[in-house]
Amino acid sequence: MADEDYKSFHSALMPTVPEENIIGIRVPVLRKYAKGLTKEESENFLFSLPHKYYEENNLHAFLVERIGDFDETVKALDKFLPYVDNWATCDSMNPKVLSKHKEKLLPIIDRYISSGHTYTVRYGIGLLMRHFLGDSFKFEYAERVASVKSDEYYVKMMQAWYFATALATNYDETLPFIKEEKLSLWVHNKTIRKAIESYRIDDDKKEYLRKLKKDL
Repeated sequence: MADEDYKSFHSALMPTVPEENIIGIRVPVLRKYAKGLTKEESENFLFSLPHKYYEENNLHAFLVERIGDFDETVKALDKFLPYVDNWATCDSMNPKVLSKHKEKLLPIIDRYISSGHTYTVRYGIGLLMRHFLGDSFKFEYAERVASVKSDEYYVKMMQAWYFATALATNYDETLPFIKEEKLSLWVHNKTIRKAIESYRIDDDKKEYLRKLKKDL
């Protein structure tokens, strides 16, 4: 299943993963492979941590998505997240069952955001972005994201992604985080940049956001 051209392209996007640990398997191919595994094969693989290859971690993520039970999914996430070492594996893992139990999910998210592990924190913020914007948005959720203090690029980037998306879905409620400078300078400016690039935000709002950008 290896694709050497894809390996070369993809390895350049993931500086945290050694190139020799990337096989070069395209995601649709790997997802199809995951669907073909038996229940026993899947369970055995989920217990075989840690993995060596990037694609093994992605396969693990795709198998976690297929568990179906909320509590078992959380157990699998708790076991796997400490081993996640890159943004792509982190962001691709989206178990649908989590969206069906939002109240139970909130304390899990809080635990992930407080973990101190780069990709567990990123995953927790990503869950808030996926499941708690729009009609599910609350100011306190955005405050939780803003309260994260980290020098890790992949945490700060997810904070900016969260707030730029929140500006697209809940502009009026989110704007105070920008106006009142509640974010770190880097996250503040990156949020504005990503919001300006978004097709979901009106031009007049983008023009106003440009005026809120700060000098580094």
